[in-house]
Amino acid sequence: MKQVVVHDGCIGCGACVGIDPEHFDFNEDGLSHPISEENLESDALKSAIESCPVGVIQIEEKEESAE
Repeated sequence: MKQVVVHDGCIGCGACVGIDPEHFDFNEDGLSHPISEENLESDALKSAIESCPVGVIQIEEKEESAE
């Protein structure tokens, strides 16, 4: 299963939130964080990832926790 990840280094510019509010919002520190793992093939998500000026947004495989 895949997930959207915003790595350390986000500068809070808001490009991803403005382009794709389905997948991104601001956290309490004013930095972007993912809010949805659905519709990961959307054009808006691809645009948001490409528009990140610091390149910290990626779609990655979700690590499964061992139970």
